Amino acid sequence: MDKTTKRWAGVLAAAAAAMLAACSTPAPKPSNTPNDDALASYYQQDLEFGPCDDFALTDAERATYEMAAAIIECGRLDVPVDYDRPEAESASIAVLRVPAQGSERIGSLVLNPGGPGQGGASYATLVAGILAQSESPVLQHFDIVGFDPRGVGASTPAIDCFTDEQRDADDDLTMPTLLPSGNDWTDESAQEFADACAERSGGDAMLANLGTRDVARDMDVLRAALGDEQLTYAGWSYGTRLGAVYAEMFPENVRAMALDGVMNPIQNTFDRSVDQARGFQSSFDKMAKWCAEETDACPLGTDPTVASAAFQQILVPLKDAPVPAGDGRTLDYDGALLGTVAALYSSINFPTLVNGLTEIQQGRGDVLLTLRNTFSQRNPDGSYNGFLEALMAINCIDEDRHDAQRETQLREAVAEVAPAFDDGDVVSATSPCAAWPGSSELGFPYADEVDTDSLADLLIVSVTGDPATPHDGAIQLAEQLASPLLTVNGEQHGAMFVGGSACVDEIVSDYLVDLTPPPSDANCSL
Repeated sequence: MDKTTKRWAGVLAAAAAAMLAACSTPAPKPSNTPNDDALASYYQQDLEFGPCDDFALTDAERATYEMAAAIIECGRLDVPVDYDRPEAESASIAVLRVPAQGSERIGSLVLNPGGPGQGGASYATLVAGILAQSESPVLQHFDIVGFDPRGVGASTPAIDCFTDEQRDADDDLTMPTLLPSGNDWTDESAQEFADACAERSGGDAMLANLGTRDVARDMDVLRAALGDEQLTYAGWSYGTRLGAVYAEMFPENVRAMALDGVMNPIQNTFDRSVDQARGFQSSFDKMAKWCAEETDACPLGTDPTVASAAFQQILVPLKDAPVPAGDGRTLDYDGALLGTVAALYSSINFPTLVNGLTEIQQGRGDVLLTLRNTFSQRNPDGSYNGFLEALMAINCIDEDRHDAQRETQLREAVAEVAPAFDDGDVVSATSPCAAWPGSSELGFPYADEVDTDSLADLLIVSVTGDPATPHDGAIQLAEQLASPLLTVNGEQHGAMFVGGSACVDEIVSDYLVDLTPPPSDANCSL
């Protein structure tokens, strides 16, 4: 039973009748819709909710949706593929809702878990389960709404670029930010990548309109279809970028936003990638120190200052000689590195990572392969959802596209600040996105000229030791949007609701329900 299912079990069943009664009256349409007739038809659509049977993409989701069937409801939102041509093709956005449990409903709380490429529909069940377990006032006053962004999850068309066999082999799925040696991308392979994605994912028009600004427009259509005059939103990681861009584009449509694990809004792709690599190296160094001090036989040795080199000595042999792992598979270098990255998102995973490295020394790779599978979202039957493919595709629209010289410079810079992830063989390569259709409309910095006079106070949440989105980004966004910052002392990626901190959750709940901001020196610990 996965953690989402555990959260639901025995917690929400008693609340089903109250929730269903709360959602029985259709919400009126908000007045703030565009004048353009073609767009207005999208804004004025009626969202029809029903069973979620067709929305589950994994065995875990199916089990969760079956258990929560009396409480959750699903629908599809139509949006234009290209907002400059709203009369042309449309896409279908998967939406899941858990109706408010109490009688004093404020509206909808729309969620985005991050990525980019993570689905928000199933995430809403996790968050609602946590809120119910803690008897949070948030679930009393808000419908909890998750949606799979365009190209993601149960939304259609969904991004699909690789076969399951290619995914198992990690073909062209390494991330230059974290894996500086990576694959030797060429103009030819970049074109093959774009062509494969277009053929399997709805064509060039879909690929060219996957960016954050497109999703922000979708979210405003969703707000209207849900009947909310203003948006109440919670976003984690990449979801903070989506929230900040929405605030920039639709400042008067924001009621409240809680943004946790902030992507730095002023950094370009190069600088952000290097900064993120530095954050993961910091997490690795803390893991190595813990390993040396708290374990009897640390596989990285007793001197944390040379742990990066010791780590590569363990992993590099896997390039030529992968070790056996579960179900007749093997663990190679890239898989071990992806598993390591997955573990470094939170210090709670340090013991598992150390066990995995010890296991490799003993000739097996089961632990790190499991971590790699979780990160890559591999299903037990060997199939994959589209998370990593969607992540790459969305970044191809949002991020800067480097030529071979700049991409090589990036990999060299990442290798310098993150030696744990450097195998010493930094290759010359062009950007995987070199042949991607369309061009970025995101821009750096984003949300830089937002009308703060028209924008409500947002709430920025940040863990000081967050490896994936370093704390400096939260400080920057809080200053940029003139909004309060909740500082959380700890070592993990994100803290709000899913982080297990009553201090954080109380402050966020007070803000979302009563619009009460925390004091300027607000501080919690994990």
